[in-house]
Amino acid sequence: QVQLAESGGGLVQAGGSLLLSCVASGHTDANYDMGWFRQAPGKEREVVAAIRWNGMDTYYEGSVKGRFAISRDNAKNTVYLQMNSLKPEDTAVYYCAAAWSRHLIPVVTDIHEYEYWGQGTQVTVST
Repeated sequence: QVQLAESGGGLVQAGGSLLLSCVASGHTDANYDMGWFRQAPGKEREVVAAIRWNGMDTYYEGSVKGRFAISRDNAKNTVYLQMNSLKPEDTAVYYCAAAWSRHLIPVVTDIHEYEYWGQGTQVTVST
């Protein structure tokens, strides 16, 4: 079992930045890919970014490429999402999640493969 706890959400003006953090506890010695997902009101949860267990591969959803950066510090059991140039359409609840890493896949991006989830943190971007 892995427990995940996000922090760093809040209210920010368009063009601003936020740094989300996700701390893992429990069975953290396994090779987990980590993902950040978001869910806006009335919309399905979608992957925003993901990173392989060793940090060697990353994935970004198209609308956040060049604005968001995912990173991890395995010594601290923490994954980060640096969000820059925020837009109102980035408003959502952001979740971090963990998935068993796969040998033949650079990084897991399928939401259905993610087994462990945090409680989410609200990000609101005002105009």
